Amino acid sequence: MARLVMKFGGTSVANIERIQHVAQIVKKAVDRGDEVAIVVSAMSGNTDQLVKWTRDVAPIHDTREYDTVVASGEQVTAGLAALALQEIGVSARSWLGWQIPIRTDGSHGGARIQDIDGAEIIRRFGEGQVAVVAGFQGLGPRNRITTLGRGGSDTSAVALAAALKADRCDIYTDVEGVYTCDPRIVAKARKLDKITYEEMLELASQGAKVLQTRSVEMAMNHKVRVQVLSSFTDAPGTLVVDEDEIVEQQVVSGIAHSLNEARVTLRGVADRPGVAAAIFGPLAEAGVNVDMIVQSNSVDGQRADMTFTLGRADLDRGLKLIESARDRIGYQELTADRDIAKVSVIGVGMRSHAGVAQQMFQALSSKGINIKVISTSEIKISVLIAAEYAELALRTLHTAYGLDAA
Repeated sequence: MARLVMKFGGTSVANIERIQHVAQIVKKAVDRGDEVAIVVSAMSGNTDQLVKWTRDVAPIHDTREYDTVVASGEQVTAGLAALALQEIGVSARSWLGWQIPIRTDGSHGGARIQDIDGAEIIRRFGEGQVAVVAGFQGLGPRNRITTLGRGGSDTSAVALAAALKADRCDIYTDVEGVYTCDPRIVAKARKLDKITYEEMLELASQGAKVLQTRSVEMAMNHKVRVQVLSSFTDAPGTLVVDEDEIVEQQVVSGIAHSLNEARVTLRGVADRPGVAAAIFGPLAEAGVNVDMIVQSNSVDGQRADMTFTLGRADLDRGLKLIESARDRIGYQELTADRDIAKVSVIGVGMRSHAGVAQQMFQALSSKGINIKVISTSEIKISVLIAAEYAELALRTLHTAYGLDAA
C-alpha cells in the first residue's frame, strides 16, 4: 500500500469522457489498496476563457476578484471528478483550497504556498475516501481566494504530497515522460527512466514544458519523488528523484530550447561602479526577468558592451525602461534582436567530465551555426543562436552527445 498524490492536467480532464477515464485510473490505485489524493486542473481551455471574461469586464482589474473568477475552473473539475469516482463505486469528495486549507501569501495571481493542513484528508484516508483537490488555488490573508499563477496545479500537487507525506506525486500529462529533447523536433529523442531534481529544474527553466519550475523547486526542497507520465497510455513514466537514486549518471541528460527570448545590447557603456545596477535595477523593479548577461570591455578600459537576454514579451517594456535611464547608464547605442533561440545542454555528469562545452561548440561549428552568447553553470551550458538554426542545432547536439535512440 502506498500514499499517492495524482495530478491531472487540463488535457487529461478536457471533457466528461476524459474525466471518467481519470476516475478509472484512480480506481485502479484504490483497488490496489493505495491511499489517494488527486489534484485537478481546469478543463482544457476554461482558464483562458475565464481570464478573457475578466479582462473584457475590467482591463485594469482588482486582482482579488480576478482570482475569484479564474479559480472557479478547478472547482468545476474537482466536483465532476468526485462525482465520476462516486459513480463507479469509489468513495470521494472534492476539496477547494480554502477548505483544506492551503494557506498562501497575498500575492494574487501568483501566490506562494505557506502551509497546508492535511490532517483531515489523512483522517479520511483511514475511511477509504479519495480526496479530489482543486489545484492552482489557496487561501490568502483575510480569507481571500488566491491563485498560484499559470501552471500552479503542479505546485499544488507537489506541496500537497509533501504535506501528506506521500510516497510519490504522479503528474499525469499528455506526454509519456521526460525526454532527452522535444520529440516533436528530434525524432530520435528518448524517454528517460529517471532524472535528477537539478536536471529537471534546469530543463524546465530553459524551455522544457513538461513540469512547472516552481513545482520542481518544491519537490527538490521537500524530497518529494515525482513521476511524470501520460493519462492516455499505460506506459511507465519518468521519475524525478534525488541524485543518489541514480546509479550511473549520463554526462548529458537532455537538451532544451526556448524561442521566447530576446537579446538586448548596450554599446559604449561607461565602465564605472554602479552601471550594472543602473541597468538591471529598474528592470528588476518592474518585474522584468533577465537571464544571460555578458559584458566585454573595450581596449582602453573606458567603455564596455553589455549584452543580456529577457523574455520576448518583456522586450518593449525593457527597452523603454533602459531608454528612460540613458543619462544614468551613459550608453552610446541600444540594439535588440528578437530573432534568436536559446539552446541548453544539461547534465549533472558535467561536474566530473571535461570537454563538454568544447564538444558543443565543435558540433555547432560543423553545421555552420554561429554562437552569439554563451552562458554556463555547474550542470548547464546555454548558447544563443539565430532562431532559424534552432531545430538543426537540437538534432546536431542530440546526436553529438550520444542521446539518439537506437
